[in-house]
Amino acid sequence: MQTIEIYTSPTCGFCHAAKRLLSAKGVSFTEYDVARTPGLRQKMMQRANGRHTVPQIFVGKTHVGGCDDLYALDSSGKLDRLLRG
Repeated sequence: MQTIEIYTSPTCGFCHAAKRLLSAKGVSFTEYDVARTPGLRQKMMQRANGRHTVPQIFVGKTHVGGCDDLYALDSSGKLDRLLRG
């Protein structure tokens, strides 16, 4: 199983939706709260090619993108394969 990292903020509905999908898949993830930890948003933006919105999701070395991107991968049947590595 791949390592999963998700950059979030506590008031973001898309962040909650992305975490619900990942939890429903039975995978664990590391969450980084960009609202509470100074400097994390800058790190996220560097990793996500300048994208500044949350969530930003990484599966292994793959930048998935945001919540819509995650759900699109799931709808296309590609998310499970990506999660397995």
